[in-house]
Amino acid sequence: MDTQSLQAFVAVADRESFSLAAEALFLTQPAVSKRIAALEDQVGSRLFDRIGRRVTLTEAGRLLLPRAREILVMVDDSRRALANLSGDVGGSLTLATSHHIGLHRLPPLLKTYTRAHPEVRLDLRFLDSEQAYQGVLDGELELAVVTLAPSPDPRLTVVPVWIDTLHFVCGKDHPLAGSASLPLNALTDHDAVLPGPLTFTRGIVVDTFAREGLQVRVSLSTNYLETLKMMVAIGLGWSVLPASMIDGDLHVLPIPHRPIERPLGYLFHKSRTLSNAARSMIAMLDEARTHDARRRR
Repeated sequence: MDTQSLQAFVAVADRESFSLAAEALFLTQPAVSKRIAALEDQVGSRLFDRIGRRVTLTEAGRLLLPRAREILVMVDDSRRALANLSGDVGGSLTLATSHHIGLHRLPPLLKTYTRAHPEVRLDLRFLDSEQAYQGVLDGELELAVVTLAPSPDPRLTVVPVWIDTLHFVCGKDHPLAGSASLPLNALTDHDAVLPGPLTFTRGIVVDTFAREGLQVRVSLSTNYLETLKMMVAIGLGWSVLPASMIDGDLHVLPIPHRPIERPLGYLFHKSRTLSNAARSMIAMLDEARTHDARRRR
């Protein structure tokens, strides 16, 4: 069972498409089909059902998939462990981050990192925090810098780096904009625009209201905070946004309530041997964590 066939198998399973798997692997579709056929011959079972344009895992395929992921992670882990022996910081680093962190937190750190380690091939992927969590768990990502989950998976090492304080905001012409002081329950009479229902940030906001016995009236959702800011600015509803995004287009609502905070940080799989490239990135993130803690004192 060779790793190339397993990589093709996992790629097809994840994308439910031979053509999309071929694009991801920089192969032709016939080459992917050949690798899958070879793997099916080796295991003695059909791994995919092909009905029309749909590609779905057979029972044998579903059984093999988690084991295939484990094998590929072990192979990569072994390669990293051997490469680390030289002490050089090089090779590739697969790093995922959310759009907001990638735009507002990481640029100075990435600039310093790439100058310090020009031999590292940085594979930077912009993903929702929830997708990045799963990518680290599945072994597809070595490191993620994202919004941290309220209850992280015990298989992960999770380290907070920054604390984002979220402020209640609305547009300049919103009915709430003229109030001198507002109780939290005043917001429940107006539409909110918030991140998607499965995001960590949405959960933090909704839980804040739930602890007061309140429900939020969400009219629109998007996972991109920059889009939320636009929707708030044109009057589609109130929202919560980090201080770094608040400018003259928004009005900060005067609500005497304990600030809503969300932790941002990095995570990696506890069972994974980190590359020297990842260790160097973590060292820089830890420096940023120390700096942020001093600033907040």
